[in-house]
Amino acid sequence: MNLPIGLTLTRIVAVPLLIVFLISSSRVHAAIAAVIFILASITDWADGMLARRRNQVTTLGTLLDPIADKLLVAAALVSLLAIDKIAAWIVVVIIGRELAVTGLRAVAASVGVIVPASRLAKWKTVSQYVAVTLLIVEKGFDPPGFHVTASGVLWVAVVLTVISAVDYFYRFFRKADYRAIVPGGERWS
Repeated sequence: MNLPIGLTLTRIVAVPLLIVFLISSSRVHAAIAAVIFILASITDWADGMLARRRNQVTTLGTLLDPIADKLLVAAALVSLLAIDKIAAWIVVVIIGRELAVTGLRAVAASVGVIVPASRLAKWKTVSQYVAVTLLIVEKGFDPPGFHVTASGVLWVAVVLTVISAVDYFYRFFRKADYRAIVPGGERWS
């Protein structure tokens, strides 16, 4: 156990608290949910930075970090869906992308291909964090004109989510030998 893994575990532990405060109708709870989400988002940046800086990159940390990220975003999106602050199709696109890329990375690893996180995927994550934060703030306080900003950032997040998924699959298939992925008679060609 080291500090970066501790930060990652903190992000995972924050998920149930986020859900409880986010689905509440209280404005105070919306503010608490926003603070929890922002602090958890910051731990995503901090754990990776500390792990690299302290030379504490571990297999456990490498495994837990993306799981914690996906849990945080998925929990927030599903909670926002439950209170009618986001369309279901957007939640499906974002969570579907996360599951598809996670599956792709597992397949890639099984055939010896490493598909590292791209700069585009990092921008996707930041845009999702900002969009979710804005939606939580809008839920609790609904400042005038804020919906347009929150919706605009959400659209940016959706577009980056789709483009980064296409990028992952493109980079994987460019590196991988499809014959190693689909054995014998099961090939499409």
